[in-house]
Amino acid sequence: MKKLIFVRHAEAVGNKIREFHGWTDENITERGHLQAKQVAQRLKDTKIDVIYSSILKRTMETAGYISRQKNLPIISREDLKEINGGLWEGMRWEDLPIDYPKEYDTWENRPHIHQMPEGESMESFQQRQINAILDIISKEDSENICIVSHGTAIRVLLCWFKGMPLKDIINIPWFDNTAVTIVSVENGQFQVQIEGDVSHLDKETSTLENQQWYIDYQEKYFGKK
Repeated sequence: MKKLIFVRHAEAVGNKIREFHGWTDENITERGHLQAKQVAQRLKDTKIDVIYSSILKRTMETAGYISRQKNLPIISREDLKEINGGLWEGMRWEDLPIDYPKEYDTWENRPHIHQMPEGESMESFQQRQINAILDIISKEDSENICIVSHGTAIRVLLCWFKGMPLKDIINIPWFDNTAVTIVSVENGQFQVQIEGDVSHLDKETSTLENQQWYIDYQEKYFGKK
C-alpha cells in the first residue's frame, strides 16, 4: 500500500492580496513562512520517504521546510502546477465578475465546465493532475509520498479519488494554506483518510479564517457561520 500525503502550499502573495495566481509565480508571505514551519513540524512524526512538488515558487518554498525537516531532496514536476488562468492571471478577484461575468459564473457555480480565457479548462486541468499522480505512483517504489500542491489541484484530485464526477467539485471545499490531505492507494483503489486538515494552524496563522470572502463562501455553500 502507498500513502499520498498532499500539502497545499503556504500563503503566497496572491492569497494575501487576493489576485488570481495560477501559473503566476510569486513567493510565500511572512505568514506563509510561519505556516510552512508549522506544517513541517506537524509532519515530523509522519513517515515520508520522498517529496514531490509543483515547480512553482510557493510550493517549492513550502516543500523546502518539509525537506529540511525530513532531510530529503525535493523532486519538482512541471505537471503538478496549478491551473493555467490565461487572461485571469494577475487579476484582482474583485474585478473578475466585472470583466469576465460568464467565466466567473462558471468558476463559482459550475466549475466543472469552467474554461479559463486563453488558459486551461477544469476538465483538462483535472486530467493533467490525474496523469501526474498516476505517473508518480507507477514510477515510485517508496510507500510514503509527500506531494506539495495547490488548492484547485487538490480539489479536482479529491473528486477523482472519491470516484465522483467532476461536477461534484462544487461540494468539495477550499482548504486553507498548508492543509494536509492523506490518501491511501492499494490495488488501484484510493481511500481518503484525512481531508484538508489544518489542526497545526491557529486563528493567527490561518489565511482563510482571516478573509471575509471565505467566511461568506462557507455560509453560502456549506451553511457555516
